[in-house]
Amino acid sequence: MKIAFVGKGGSGKTTLSSLFIRHLAASRIPVVAVDADINQHLGAALGLNESEAAALPAMGAHLPLIKNYLRGSNPRIPSAETMIKTTPPGEGSRLLRADGDNPVFDACARTVPLDDTSVRLMATGPFTASDLGVACYHSKVGAVELCLNHLVDGREEYVVVDMTAGSDSFASGLFTRFDMTFLVAEPTRKGIAVYRQYKEYARDFGVPLKVVGNKVQGPDDLAFLHAEAGDDLLVTFGHSDWVRAMEKGRPAHFTRLEEANRRALATLHATADEAYERRDWERYTRQMVHFHLKNAESWGNAKTGTDLAAQVDPAFVLFEGTTAPQPA
Repeated sequence: MKIAFVGKGGSGKTTLSSLFIRHLAASRIPVVAVDADINQHLGAALGLNESEAAALPAMGAHLPLIKNYLRGSNPRIPSAETMIKTTPPGEGSRLLRADGDNPVFDACARTVPLDDTSVRLMATGPFTASDLGVACYHSKVGAVELCLNHLVDGREEYVVVDMTAGSDSFASGLFTRFDMTFLVAEPTRKGIAVYRQYKEYARDFGVPLKVVGNKVQGPDDLAFLHAEAGDDLLVTFGHSDWVRAMEKGRPAHFTRLEEANRRALATLHATADEAYERRDWERYTRQMVHFHLKNAESWGNAKTGTDLAAQVDPAFVLFEGTTAPQPA
């Protein structure tokens, strides 16, 4: 299952995504956590100290390795240099499993201990001073999109992505890569504005979207979210002493999280699990190809000097049982 947490900056999406990751890990479900936000805070929310979080390898720095591994023996991709962030898999491509081992995870993922269990964490890498004026953050998340394009995952295998703030993910096809998108919204006009924008963009692509209310302090906040989000409002989170302690770097055992918040996390889990029943691999593959062709025409062909439409394998459909060649 591929899950995205989105929302405006400061809405608490990193905090809630970290709570959901902890919930899954406590349930002994394999989890790969991905920090795809321009402000890299997921590691700290999962308990890493400042130096440990700073030492996380940047996925973007390993893009040549990622491309070389994923292209495998695909005859439609002559070299890693001709791959872009939207390149879809085809016959001969290598695929990723959330609970498996591979050179991509070896290079980019680090194990983060959580109470008596652990998760694997990957990070796009921060936007650095050398990027200013010469790069956009969408280039940073390209490695994430490429990995999700080549991921085959089942019901009890989770990849949870803390996305960049606002609607920036719509600059590529990344927003269509998820089985469920949880939009974290505060009970404010700005919080709801991001929800409306996201829903409008996502509507034409059938992106499953649910609103998670955060920082809800009373009946008036709840009524506001109900009025603005309607049936899209799934659950709400209020004040948490456990979260406050976590933000100070002194979290209690996760079993000490408030019961109301534990029930809300269980609702998120059940909702994500239900989305698995509606998974449509053919549509998923079709959308992947759609955005690849759009990117190829708008900039990819010119950048690579190649007709990237030729990378599309028309007979290939990604699905859970897809097998792929493994490295020798």
